[in-house]
Amino acid sequence: DWLFTTPLLLLDIGLLAGASNRDIGALVGLDAFMIVTGLGATLMKVEIARFTFWTISTIAMIFLLYYLVAVFGQVVADADEETVSTFNALRNIILVTWIIYPVAWLVGTEGLNLVSLCGETLIFMVLDLVAKIGFG
Repeated sequence: DWLFTTPLLLLDIGLLAGASNRDIGALVGLDAFMIVTGLGATLMKVEIARFTFWTISTIAMIFLLYYLVAVFGQVVADADEETVSTFNALRNIILVTWIIYPVAWLVGTEGLNLVSLCGETLIFMVLDLVAKIGFG
């Protein structure tokens, strides 16, 4: 579902900020790359491949979050105070929750197996609720 829901979140925040279609498209493309490489990390059977794909996906996420802060933040700076405030709140929800996803994967069953499958599922369920419904 992340391949559908997260681009919609980014589209929403990009439209709110008044970002160009090119900037929104770049961010959505980077998001899709991040999700696909994250999926690759989960599906790989060889441990080094799993962690390589996780690293690539996490680096893509860092670039995505930077782009969201730097590019969209610059675009929205000229908007009215209410728009800037709403943008900042939504951006912060994305920043905080999305940073936790790769950590949850890392400590979960596909990563270092420090958390049980039940615990991992609970973490992702709460993250999805906060990241998506909280954003909405």
